[in-house]
Amino acid sequence: MERLPDIHFGLLIRTDFADQDAWDAVLEAVKTPSEDGFRASLRVVEDPAYRDATVEQLVALAPEWALLVLADRAALASPELPLLVVRVSPHENGQLRVIPAQLWSVENNISLANMDWAEFTSSADADGVYRGFSG
Repeated sequence: MERLPDIHFGLLIRTDFADQDAWDAVLEAVKTPSEDGFRASLRVVEDPAYRDATVEQLVALAPEWALLVLADRAALASPELPLLVVRVSPHENGQLRVIPAQLWSVENNISLANMDWAEFTSSADADGVYRGFSG
């Protein structure tokens, strides 16, 4: 596997290639703007070289600051398509599942440093999936 690109927005990395329809649904969902016109800024990485890559492998290939969004087996097997978002930074690393309709919120605010990672992780539902801020 090659190093991941050093860019200033998120990388949507396909690691599961078993369900093309689910992958197409992810792409459609992340490209669809929110009600307020926002959408995640992402570069899509659809390379079979990353098939079944682990979080640890991808973090090792990532630049020092990165937001990795994984379309992994768990995401593509669920009707909600909860993508695995991995924060890579010298100060604050972490993982969080996010439904595609809320990916814009995480990507936009983390990329622009408008909000802290903990604000999203603490707002995840009991199953560990972020579906937006309630109330």
